[in-house]
Amino acid sequence: MIELYCKLNHKTKSLCYECSELWDYASARLEKCPFGYDKPVCNQCTVHCYKKDKREEIRRVMRFSGPKMIWRSPYLAIMHFVDKKHQPVEGEKAVGV
Repeated sequence: MIELYCKLNHKTKSLCYECSELWDYASARLEKCPFGYDKPVCNQCTVHCYKKDKREEIRRVMRFSGPKMIWRSPYLAIMHFVDKKHQPVEGEKAVGV
C-alpha cells in the first residue's frame, strides 16, 4: 500500500524518503508484533504498536491506497477482507509476550 501511495501521490518510481521511512518503521513494528502471522487487522488489534503520529500516517496511506488495491491486486484486496474477520480472542496471550 505504501508503494502504491508513493507512486500515485508523489509521482515516483521507487519510494521517496518520506515513504521509505514509513515503510521501514511499519516493517520494524510488524516484525516485533506479538501476534506474529496471526495478527488481526490494525483497527481490531488489542495491541497498538505504532506511535500516534505514525498511526495517522499509515491510516492516510491506507485510506488512499485501499480502494485502489482492488484494481491493482484483487487477490490481496480479497485476502484483506478475509483477514478483517479475524480478531484475537479476549484474554488471548500474544505469542512472544
